[in-house]
Amino acid sequence: MEMRKRPFSTSDIKCLMLQLLGGVKYLPDNWVLHLDLKTSNLLINNAGELKISDLGLSRYYGSPLKPYTPLVVTMRYRAPELLLGTKEYSTAIDMWSVGCIMAELLANEPLFKGSNQVNQLDNIFRTLGTPNEKTWPEFPNLPGSKANFVKQRYNLPQKKFPATSFTGSTVLSESGFDLLNRLLTYDPEERITSGEALNHRWFQEVDDFLSHDG
Repeated sequence: MEMRKRPFSTSDIKCLMLQLLGGVKYLPDNWVLHLDLKTSNLLINNAGELKISDLGLSRYYGSPLKPYTPLVVTMRYRAPELLLGTKEYSTAIDMWSVGCIMAELLANEPLFKGSNQVNQLDNIFRTLGTPNEKTWPEFPNLPGSKANFVKQRYNLPQKKFPATSFTGSTVLSESGFDLLNRLLTYDPEERITSGEALNHRWFQEVDDFLSHDG
């Protein structure tokens, strides 16, 4: 799926996100990690039906978790725990990628456009704030956390997606921000799951879903 000249409407994004989350939920239900979710791996036909493609990096996982390489997922969609060197990960890394995809659908461009791992982390921290032990208890224990990161204040990315717009850009309600923020939660233990996301109240905003977009 390539980005369009005009952004998707909010209702289009809700429809695509529901399909994406439904597909992503199928993966952990079958103990599979995709490991490369990104917009270019989403196929959309003329009827608006979305399919997840390219399972080349996917792998089965089990419990207890085993150590894996952190060098998975395309850079712009890579979860911070991977960027910081964790070798034990699960479905939460795919959910971070889903959050990046949601933001990209809204903005019509990637949210975090780092050129390397350090630059990508800097992009994330500048947008979401620098994590600490309070916001992410395991953060100090990650291999890459000892780097001298500039301390950025916690900052919701709300300014990128206004609640109202006179320019034709896609808008996002308070509940939409809640879903985006829960997808882009630093602590993978607290990051929303695909099942929880499918039941999120943003998708229940029927009036907004049906009426506010042409």
